[in-house]
Amino acid sequence: MSDTPFGFGLPPEEPENGDEGKKKDPAGGGQGSGGPSPTNPFGFGEGADNPFAAMFGSLNPNDLGAAFQQLGQMLSYEGGPVNWDMAKQIARQAVSQGTQDGTKDRSVGPAERTAVEEAVRLADLWLDSVTSLPSGASTAVAWSRAEWVEATLPAWQQLVDPVAERVGLAMGDVLPEEMQAMAGPLIGMMRSMGGAMFGQQIGQAVGVLAGEVVGSTDIGLPLGPAGKAALLPLNIETFGKDLGVPKEEVRLYLALREAAHQRLFAHVPWLRSHLFGAVEAYARGIKVDTSKLEDVVGQFDPTHPEQLQDALQQGMFQPEDTAEQKASLARLETALALVEGWVDAVVHEAASRRLTSADALRETLRRRRASGGPAEQTFATLIGLQLRPRRLRDASRLWASLTDARGVDGRDSLWEHPDMLPTATDLDDPDGFVHREQLDFSELDKMLGEAAGGGKPNLDKDKGSGKDDQGAEGDKDNEGDKDQ
Repeated sequence: MSDTPFGFGLPPEEPENGDEGKKKDPAGGGQGSGGPSPTNPFGFGEGADNPFAAMFGSLNPNDLGAAFQQLGQMLSYEGGPVNWDMAKQIARQAVSQGTQDGTKDRSVGPAERTAVEEAVRLADLWLDSVTSLPSGASTAVAWSRAEWVEATLPAWQQLVDPVAERVGLAMGDVLPEEMQAMAGPLIGMMRSMGGAMFGQQIGQAVGVLAGEVVGSTDIGLPLGPAGKAALLPLNIETFGKDLGVPKEEVRLYLALREAAHQRLFAHVPWLRSHLFGAVEAYARGIKVDTSKLEDVVGQFDPTHPEQLQDALQQGMFQPEDTAEQKASLARLETALALVEGWVDAVVHEAASRRLTSADALRETLRRRRASGGPAEQTFATLIGLQLRPRRLRDASRLWASLTDARGVDGRDSLWEHPDMLPTATDLDDPDGFVHREQLDFSELDKMLGEAAGGGKPNLDKDKGSGKDDQGAEGDKDNEGDKDQ
């Protein structure tokens, strides 16, 4: 877990090249401008004099109209804890600027769409032989980066709103109760600004992430619509450019991973709510440094809205060091490791016999996750969680051992109930878990279902059994009469 769980740490020192570094990218897209980067996806600090530069551009006279218009939107916002309209606008702007290597977004052509559809179709066919879970993708789509942004924003909203909500509530609690009525307009303005600030930073993060991801499940969570396997042809091309692997194999391997994720989320009905619930539980344990917030409220000047950003930037959020917070973090980390480990094991089993580059691609993806690319950094910044590659490898080994010991059906049956899954302790001792006798929850679920029905099924069953017994005895008597 990162020390500054929401990325609002102290700004780093000025770059050695000073003002020259800032001039290279006045729009906020470079690492010396306060814009997003692979190691700083929210673009905080890094020598930016104006924290609104990424949103307002260089503030030359031609931009002033748009700048004041956006400032007006920020002050007039009355929605939820995050201004998601602004987040989408900022994300789209980041996508249109292109990635640091100069790659610009482009529309997906018919040939690319056909190639993705065929790859997902073949991937599903291969997965049929290595998992008991049926296909979870009703459609396969090829997205541009901009389309990925549009499709995944609802999931980001579900992830981020619980955290941002705590900020909004804290803003109303820092003043004495007798002063809150008098300060109502000021608190309302600060909440609007807070929603806009969150929207700006999240939009930048999602925009950067759109230039890196290859599908809808890269961070182990279902970010896209249910039942829709999605790949990004442009990013797949960039990903495979220096690997020395045929692009068809790269696309097919990534399609296998996307299709495997889709199967898991489609046919384990409790999994999505389990993961998002763990994120929300962890967010509830985040506390706001009210002393810093009180200083901001007491000195807030509406003509200098960057004061609020400065406060956010200087570490206002801290995770509570409680047993509940640690438990929710462990629950989330373990669940995500199990998802990624299962996908890794299943895809390797399907691909290793058919793709000569399967081992190389597997290791490349593992190292990509371990190096803390934009996907991991963004996720860590948003909810304070950084996936540990050691857990992913341990989970993959455990699932592979389960396949050897219990077969495909025995392995996949563990997804029937969350209490049947391995724990963090089991990842440390996979052999112990593999050979441990597992509980059968089917009878328990049946009993709970009957209890929810008021006991009627049991009574009916008893009555039916009596009648059946009598009927059976009568039949025996009749048979005896016949024999006589």
